Amino acid sequence: MMSDLLTHLVEQRGIGTEFIDAWGKPAAISRENQEKLLKTMGYPVDDEASLISFIENEAALEWLTPLNAVYVFRLRAEVSVIMRCAIADAALAHSIKITTEQGAKHTVKFVPVDSILTASQDIDDVEWQQYSVVIPDSIISELGLGYHKVALYKGRKKLAASSLILAPQRCFIPKEIEQGKKLWGYSVQLYCLRSERNWGIGDFRDLRYLAEQAAKLGADFIGLNPIHQLYPANPDACSPYGPSSRRWLNYLYIDVEGLACFDSRAMQQWMKDENVEQKLVSLRGESWVNYEGVAELKLAALRQVFSLFQHTYLNKQSKQKKLFDAFIADGGESLQGLAIFEALQMHLKEQNKEYWGWPVFPKQYQSADMPAVKRFARKYSDDVLFFMFLQWQAQIQFDAASKAATDAGMLIGLYRDLAVGVSDGSAEIWSNKELYCTDVSVGAPPDILGPLGQKWGLPPMDPAVLVNQQYQPIIDMFSSNMKASGALRIDHAMALLRLWWVHNEDDASEGVYVNYPVDDLLAILALESQRNQSLVIGEDLGTVPDAIREKLQENGVYSYRVFFFEQAEDGGFFSPSHYPEQSMATLTTHDMPTLIGYWHCDDLNLGRELGLYPDEEVLQTLFDSRHENKQHILDTLHGHHAISDDVSRDVNYVGMSRSLNFGMQKHMATGSSALLSLQLEDWLEMDKPVNIPGTFNEYPNWKRKLSQNLEEIFARHELQSLASELTDRRKKASQQHKG
Repeated sequence: MMSDLLTHLVEQRGIGTEFIDAWGKPAAISRENQEKLLKTMGYPVDDEASLISFIENEAALEWLTPLNAVYVFRLRAEVSVIMRCAIADAALAHSIKITTEQGAKHTVKFVPVDSILTASQDIDDVEWQQYSVVIPDSIISELGLGYHKVALYKGRKKLAASSLILAPQRCFIPKEIEQGKKLWGYSVQLYCLRSERNWGIGDFRDLRYLAEQAAKLGADFIGLNPIHQLYPANPDACSPYGPSSRRWLNYLYIDVEGLACFDSRAMQQWMKDENVEQKLVSLRGESWVNYEGVAELKLAALRQVFSLFQHTYLNKQSKQKKLFDAFIADGGESLQGLAIFEALQMHLKEQNKEYWGWPVFPKQYQSADMPAVKRFARKYSDDVLFFMFLQWQAQIQFDAASKAATDAGMLIGLYRDLAVGVSDGSAEIWSNKELYCTDVSVGAPPDILGPLGQKWGLPPMDPAVLVNQQYQPIIDMFSSNMKASGALRIDHAMALLRLWWVHNEDDASEGVYVNYPVDDLLAILALESQRNQSLVIGEDLGTVPDAIREKLQENGVYSYRVFFFEQAEDGGFFSPSHYPEQSMATLTTHDMPTLIGYWHCDDLNLGRELGLYPDEEVLQTLFDSRHENKQHILDTLHGHHAISDDVSRDVNYVGMSRSLNFGMQKHMATGSSALLSLQLEDWLEMDKPVNIPGTFNEYPNWKRKLSQNLEEIFARHELQSLASELTDRRKKASQQHKG
């Protein structure tokens, strides 16, 4: 009996039993790990009687709920609403009232017994029935795409409320790309950018300059690392893939000197008194971002600017105040929650208390809805307002950079990267505790990139709770990340289908796949993509089932193809001309070595130094494999005449040179992928990586800057020449693959 119950629950909650691993072999998931996850989801799996009672109560509650929390349909499909009622009410007049986003109202009158009976159940000796009520096409055509409110009435009595989401068939794709145009652009870590004027970290003015200069060279996009908000009180927690909030922007990217009131006499005097220029020279000169130093200086300056701005504009009914108030209203509870969290975290830091995240906050502050938190927000309202002001200014500056990119002629402009989750101490979890399972982390099973598996310290959303919240957290996240963005890259796109859940005390290999409502999530993605005119790229590396790749393709999501992983069974590398057109191609990524680092095995040597490869035999196998792959790469490049005969055909005599580096990039430009993304690090022939997966303190991840200022980069003739050749090859590829 107990075994049958657990099997039922595992299936009902979308917990996996087996999967195909990265090497194409079947892998089983243990029952013990499945039960652990059920426990995490609240099921008393250690006691059969308690479990039976829990399941019965859960089932009864579902039957006693007249409407589902949310209904998601694609436009042009038949739309039906599932409703439940007691048998005594099944012959009575009911109505479904639908209110569109614009406020238009539509009513569907019906008697349940005249609809389609889909199920029935006895609850406390009363029969409950479930019906499928079809919404007429005439009403659906008037509703159109969007998020609509649904209410169920029996006579004049309102029984329940729900949401109806009508989505398009696929994501937005620019007309030029559909017609065969091939684009190229840069991928950059924004904090890496150096310039003659920034404050020791790349900022939105640097981004604007980069976009304008890149457009002159023929680039059609700038791909950004995640620019999500991190932790103002804890600046060294700097991984863009472990944010505090995915909906809001990292304030460190604000161009302080571009803010209103910065040029005031008071601000200039403060700059002089604090000897800011000397500090800036030091911060700019460092080869690694000094997050502590940058944050200390920027926060101090931003507080001064805010004080002046508040006195000048916010303490009266000015145009600026109206705009700020509208921004706050639009941001709602999410913005308020983030700002309160940040003010509270900063306050705890100043009091020398534990502050890294909500788990170490004093008990009365460990959740956004606690009375003490509300009292704190009232007492320190100016501090809360300050952190909302930072988000307002960050959004204004990002929007301006995005507009500059498109005004300069870029087809896509800026594209953003969406992290797969938020870190365990984040404001996002603190503001919505119910949604997250905090005693587990998402990650990945063992694969080529991580032979031991990966555990990322990012608590997952509970899919059942996500549905009960009508997908609003996902809607808000997609919408905010696509705003003013020509494209969105979704890191670990498999999260739309399933996530690898690992208990905090377990190894990454002991995880379990948990399924998500992929069709609903893809529908919402398509809706937000079309609304924001934002193309979508899905990072589909690692252990990827064919089902998700097919679904992504059908929904207009672009695949992510990395040259070094595109190998045939004999070890040879596929020609980029054989890549899917519906894809973004790239040579390397932020989790991989640069081209020089790859060719010289710097990543393997550094891994040996850091103790990432304790087994010398395994490490030697990796060196041997790298050597073979490099020979295959040379064979491919020479076979396609991508490099000159000056480069030897024998890997034993070939080091990484500019000719080989640029030859690889030009080789990719001939390919069939609609998009080609190239890293500025490789243009600058840099060797040090941005990030080494599997390290925390061993290597300064997410801190390494570019080796040159932006002003110098775009003055280099050899880079201008490379850009010209890339543009020409992309044009030729467009002609070859049109139609």
